[in-house]
Amino acid sequence: MLKTVRRAWVPLLIIAVVLLGFFMVDRLRGVFGKTELTRPGAGLVNDPAPFNPKVVKYEIDGVPGAIATINYLDLDAQPQKAVNVPLPWSLTLTTTAPASSPNIVAQSDGDTISCRITVDGVVKNENKTDGLNAQTFCLVKSA
Repeated sequence: MLKTVRRAWVPLLIIAVVLLGFFMVDRLRGVFGKTELTRPGAGLVNDPAPFNPKVVKYEIDGVPGAIATINYLDLDAQPQKAVNVPLPWSLTLTTTAPASSPNIVAQSDGDTISCRITVDGVVKNENKTDGLNAQTFCLVKSA
């Protein structure tokens, strides 16, 4: 029996220390680390409703009756294209992302074209170009 105790005391000691460690961590988390915000049923674990959504509006204007090809980035930064759209043209997008980079490029078959990007009703960028098959662009680095 003494041989068995000599061989088993180290593994038994390791198991006892590990169990004691788990017990102490659980007790300390109960005192210091436990938060009611994440406890199931606390009512705060669900994602909050979106707040302060950003409204981004693209506008292209030109000679009445003219048509344009418009390339823009949606609010997920994916390129989009609208071909042969009559002017004036506008598109309103809404996002709850903390930042976006609105960008638009347009070319018309008319002599004048302008673009405007507004964010939450505030004009962030506006350009106007004159010339044969006029082309313009607007860019907002961070909205």
